[in-house]
Order: sequence, then C-alpha cells, then structure tokens
Amino acid sequence: MKIDAQGVYYRDLNAQIRNAVATGTDKIELINVNGQYFIGDGINKPVTITISGVPGNDLAAFMNGATVIVKENAQDNIGNTMNSGKVIVHGHAGDVLGYGMRGGRIHILKDVGYRVGIHMKSYQDNKPVLIAGGNAGDFFGEYMAGGVLVLLGMFTDDPEKAKHGYLFGTGMHGGVIFVRGGVDESRLAKEVGVFDLDEDDRTALEGYINEYCKDFDLDPKQILAEQFYKVLPRSKRPYGNMYCPMPR
Repeated sequence: MKIDAQGVYYRDLNAQIRNAVATGTDKIELINVNGQYFIGDGINKPVTITISGVPGNDLAAFMNGATVIVKENAQDNIGNTMNSGKVIVHGHAGDVLGYGMRGGRIHILKDVGYRVGIHMKSYQDNKPVLIAGGNAGDFFGEYMAGGVLVLLGMFTDDPEKAKHGYLFGTGMHGGVIFVRGGVDESRLAKEVGVFDLDEDDRTALEGYINEYCKDFDLDPKQILAEQFYKVLPRSKRPYGNMYCPMPR
C-alpha cells in the first residue's frame, strides 16, 4: 500500500497508517514525508513501513514488532521506549535515539547526534541493540542500564570530526558499548572504562555486525577487520555516594 504524505497533517497520516495495519496491510510505502511526527508509534504487528523523505521526531516510539526503513535521514527520539522490531536509517539521525529502549534494533548508516542510547535497558533475553555507522555527539550511552551500543566511526560525511563527543558513558551502570578502532579516553566520563574484548564479546559483536551489514548491503569483513574495544561501567551504582544514608 502506498500513501502520499505530501502536505498531510501528522495526525491524519498516522491515522491512515493505523487503519491500514488494522485492515491487514503488511507493507506500507510512505512517499513525500516531510517531518511528520510519531510514524510507526505503538504498532504491534510485523508490518514493514518504508519511508521516502525525512520523518519527524519520535519515529517508532513504543513500537512492538514492526520494521521501519527510512531511505534518507531521520530526526530525533527514534525508538523512544521501543520494545521490539527494527528501524533502519540509510542516512543520518538526530539526538536522543533509543531513549529507554527495551528491545529491538536501530541501525543508522551515518552520523548520530547527542545523548544516543540514554537510559537503554534490557530484561532477560530482551536486549536492545543500536548501531551507528558514523560519528556520535556528546553523552553517548548516558545513564545506560542495559543493552548494546556499537559505534563504528566509518560512514561519516565529516571524517575530520572526532568519532565521539565528550562525557561518553556518563552515569552508565549496565550494558556494553563496542567502539571500532579505539576510544578517546580524554572524552570518557569517569564512571566508565575501556577494556579488551573476550571471545564471547567477539561472537556477539560479529552477529550484530552481520545483521547491520545485511540491512545496508555492506561487507562485514571490512568492518570487523579493525580492532574493537568495549566500554563498561566501573560500578553498578555510579552515584551511590551522592545520597545520604537513611536514618535508623
């Protein structure tokens, strides 16, 4: 099913999408998208939504099983509190990606903005994974509680720019961040450290990269040829000493 979003108010566009899903449509193509908010939010069926144009904020928020493919760039708050499914962006994406993300995959080909992966978490086998192919801004992995972030630093339009910003991993107390080609430790938050990968890490990372490369028709051997490092929290309670003990 094809929907032309040219000049369509975001509420009306989302109503059309939900009606199509409710009537059994499993493939939806949106054309001429120009900043409409909330596309794919709350959809809990395994439909595929392909977007030509640039969707607005909160793409795929609270999503639970759908696949959203963006052929160009995307804006902020992708995958807000997403439970499952996948978002594939064939360009750049903005700030606060994967906020509170609890499952599924977000694959960004190029650069991402600030506060990516903030408050990501996992529960039992439900482990969210977010991969950024380019560079990232400040506060990457902020307050991360679980899941996986991967930063490649490869597919950027600004190769002179630093791979990641400052305060990397601020408040991180769970999960893992994999970084290709090394980390600038002067930009790390004090709550985290850099470690070598073990065999379990390498096996898991290879699976994540293979899936990512399949989405973008890339060669995983090219990506995995460079050494990766992992960033982990030094403590599960990084701010524990900031609070007064309860009186007895």
